[in-house]
Amino acid sequence: MNGELTFTIRLSATPRGARLARRLTVQQLLDWARPFEKAEHLVAELANSAITHGRVPDRDFRLTLKLTPTNTLRIEVTDTRGDSTPPPLPQHPPLDAESGRGLVLIDALADHWGTTLGPMPTKSVWAELDVSK
Repeated sequence: MNGELTFTIRLSATPRGARLARRLTVQQLLDWARPFEKAEHLVAELANSAITHGRVPDRDFRLTLKLTPTNTLRIEVTDTRGDSTPPPLPQHPPLDAESGRGLVLIDALADHWGTTLGPMPTKSVWAELDVSK
């Protein structure tokens, strides 16, 4: 591979859009002949967060996958709630909590993750991982 490969798509900020983001990620990584298991889980968590915490009525979210020549996969999920950003460190919910583990999972699966603001009113929550064979 000589340069960066990129896949990007806008999806509805609905559970259906989140499921489609995960399926499209698997297919794209298969097309790129790269492992997809961790990426599939990361996209599921990032997309679910976008539709839960970043949703604005009648606005989509964007999924972007970037594969570098050094086999780093950057997953970005962009929503239109730049005013609502995740904490820089994941908070562990109580053991009996039924939700709130998304960032804990992202932190465990990704090599690096973070948030990028802008252009207003958007934010991107991203995760990177090594997808060498």
